[in-house]
Amino acid sequence: MSHDAERNWKPETSLVHGGTLRSEFGETSEAIYLTQGYVYETAEAAEARFKGETEGFIYSRYANPTVDMFEKRMCALEGAEDARAMASGMAAVTAAILCSLKAGDHIVAARALFGSCRWVVEKLAPRYGIEATLVDGTRIENWQAAIRPNTKLFFLESPTNPTLEVIDIAAVARLANEVGARVVVDNVFATPLQQKPLELGAHIVVYSATKHIDGQGRCLGGVVLSDKKWIDENLHDYFRHTGPSLSPFNAWTLLKGLETLPLRVRQQTESAAKIADFLADRTEVARLIYPGRPDHPQADVIARQMKGGSTLICFDVKGGKKAAFALSNALRLILISNNLGDAKSLITHPATTTHKNLTDEARAELGIGPGTLRLSVGLEDAGDLIDDLERALKAVG
Repeated sequence: MSHDAERNWKPETSLVHGGTLRSEFGETSEAIYLTQGYVYETAEAAEARFKGETEGFIYSRYANPTVDMFEKRMCALEGAEDARAMASGMAAVTAAILCSLKAGDHIVAARALFGSCRWVVEKLAPRYGIEATLVDGTRIENWQAAIRPNTKLFFLESPTNPTLEVIDIAAVARLANEVGARVVVDNVFATPLQQKPLELGAHIVVYSATKHIDGQGRCLGGVVLSDKKWIDENLHDYFRHTGPSLSPFNAWTLLKGLETLPLRVRQQTESAAKIADFLADRTEVARLIYPGRPDHPQADVIARQMKGGSTLICFDVKGGKKAAFALSNALRLILISNNLGDAKSLITHPATTTHKNLTDEARAELGIGPGTLRLSVGLEDAGDLIDDLERALKAVG
């Protein structure tokens, strides 16, 4: 099958067939190559492989046939030239940031980040002499004001975790290009189906494949995507020598997840929109944020850069932490879990879970209050989920 044919495929087709590598047995499903090493016919062949004079696999910490299929399929979906799959989403985020920088460099990051991402920027990077500035990412003038002569990297999530702020990726990318910096976008909440950061001007995209890409609570995984030159010159050696490689079994599981990604995300988004409309009309709800609604604070940006809404909803219940806990405990169908993008609907209280390590002031700055809840909508019937929420809200009220 020609690469030209693959480039013309729609996403749904690429996610079933892209990057497929078949053995001499002609298997239908992708094979799992659970091997650490590879055999060479001669010592000369091994030398040529290590020199890069011949193509092939050397060691599964560097590359593996099953992992390679996952990387190629993600490239086809994202429109990227190259990728490296990693053991988790945080391995991917950390690699994308650290491999790009050295002591004396400066990061500008949106302050609305997942707790672990914020720790990497605020705590880990400075240990290696890398300075960091956090800004309100929804205002482009804040990015502009934070730039220093040594600024080399911009980092953001959009939509953000958990308050679903949306950042103008194209505007940030234009600014970065003016100063010779690179933009890293964590695109987990949008998924590669709802938003294409590379098309908007971003240079590097990262995913926690644990979320929608697997989507069924089975395994961890992450991936970094960019142009081949950046990966060859920045990520390749970091990846090869620090060893954050993805398990071949997990890569195979993620390949199976990609086959149904469009179907799952489509239904989850449709259900989330219905549930968001329901919650917006409830007197027990003090605030509702959903990227598919016209009352979203960045609705104009969403219209420009996203192809759809979200599978996630952020809302505040009146009564603070006590009410948020009571609502969560009263649910019978929706499960309490800090994961997201799953086939099962999940709810979490960010202030005591994903963002518990932030100060009260930092959480307030991000709009995370004691009554804030993050709902990840699954594949259940939307009506059943609304009934579950309605009963729980009545119990709290």
